[in-house]
Amino acid sequence: MVAHWLVKQEPSTYSWVNLEVDGETEWDGVHNALALRHLRTMAPGDLALFYHSGSERACVGILRVVRGPRPDPNDPRGSWTVRVRPVRPLRRPVTLAEIRNDSGFAGFDLLRISRLSVMPVSDNHWALLLLHERNRAPSVGRTAMGARSGRGKTSGTPPRERAARRRH
Repeated sequence: MVAHWLVKQEPSTYSWVNLEVDGETEWDGVHNALALRHLRTMAPGDLALFYHSGSERACVGILRVVRGPRPDPNDPRGSWTVRVRPVRPLRRPVTLAEIRNDSGFAGFDLLRISRLSVMPVSDNHWALLLLHERNRAPSVGRTAMGARSGRGKTSGTPPRERAARRRH
């Protein structure tokens, strides 16, 4: 059975666009004990929502765990890492404001333990989030829609340079 997760990252540090360009990456840098416990439970084939934290605050894509947890050899603090690859971007970002305004997300860890960087997502919450991506954004989410078109700029690499990198 495939488990569902949500992983968070500040887009100025590593964005969905970075993951798409890289094709695969190690998900590392997790130090919170509960987040590490969740990360160590991830298994190949599991799916996760990629959540841009910071000023964007929106789920922007789906990734797949392609290699299970291993100790991070580059982290003296004893962290762990999993290998992930992008599956697809969401049709549109699903904002934190949208999630907060839907009572169906009651009990969702994103709302309960907002600072946690790796968290499980129930099957019901996963399905509801995918339903939101298909629906037109409510008026409160309009500002986040504009943020998506500029996501590539948050990677710190100018658009022209990114395009040149993809051609090689």
